[in-house]
Amino acid sequence: MKTMQLKTLFHEMKDEFSLNLLTKQSTLEKNISNPYINRPGLALAGYFERFSYDRVQILGETEISYLQSLKPEKLYDRIKEVLTYDIPAVFITKGLSVPDQVVFLANEMKIPIITTRITTNKFYYLLGKYLDEIFAPTKTIHGTLVELFGVGILLTGKSGIGKSECALDLVERGRRLIADDAVKIVLRDDVLMGTSTNDYGHFMEVRGVGLIDVERMFGIHAVRVQKRIDVQVELMPWRDNLDYERIGLTDNIVDILGKKIPIIYLPVSPGKNISVVIEVIAMNYILKTYGYEAAKEYTARLQQDLKNKAKMRKLRMDDKE
Repeated sequence: MKTMQLKTLFHEMKDEFSLNLLTKQSTLEKNISNPYINRPGLALAGYFERFSYDRVQILGETEISYLQSLKPEKLYDRIKEVLTYDIPAVFITKGLSVPDQVVFLANEMKIPIITTRITTNKFYYLLGKYLDEIFAPTKTIHGTLVELFGVGILLTGKSGIGKSECALDLVERGRRLIADDAVKIVLRDDVLMGTSTNDYGHFMEVRGVGLIDVERMFGIHAVRVQKRIDVQVELMPWRDNLDYERIGLTDNIVDILGKKIPIIYLPVSPGKNISVVIEVIAMNYILKTYGYEAAKEYTARLQQDLKNKAKMRKLRMDDKE
């Protein structure tokens, strides 16, 4: 299970989230293991059966007003009962004042209490987005990611097969490079997003030439930081004894981080213009998203033609009789 230390969140986002720690520094040693957030209104009222205590808790104006309305004895008992659970952290929004008993008990239970001046709804969104990015499933794949006509194409294949050269040709034809050699893939909101594994820029290794700076050479319009991955194209050496897809009625699927996308096994041979084929793959993918599939259309027309010919033969045979 993926986890992150609360102190990492606190120090990274202290200024952006306007964070202030009310409890001792030692409470920041807690770990966050759940990317979801909870507002513990029912738990504060004494109902714990559905209390998602393993999530980061957010208290807004409603929760703080309720706590301030309780008598000191009842407030002490209720907060103590809530904090007996292993809560990762409690955030107080809008810079609201917290009863001293809450901070005292939080220190006793080693539960961090952190305030922010951001409004509840906005902070809920910002913190949720931050945690989603931290806990999103990731994977690094040896390959090259390019964009053609708005379609993200992940080029894979063994080293030296020509992925970078193909991407370079596509960039020269007006397409865009996202990452070369290693692509970091993140699954976010059921979408595979690809980006570079480093922040050095859009450099590309061309065998025999060395490193080139694609952005400086072709302009800012030739690159982008990240892109959704729509199709994977596996470049492979041409072999006469292999049976390659000829019609396109069979859809091959690859699973990346639990998300299934189409994969095309593309044979590479001397003299074959792979860049043009990649562009065709992208355009064909767009047509499929709009409901048109050339292979099915061709097959339907072929079957209709065969039916018509069979009907004509039957008519001729009937006339002879």
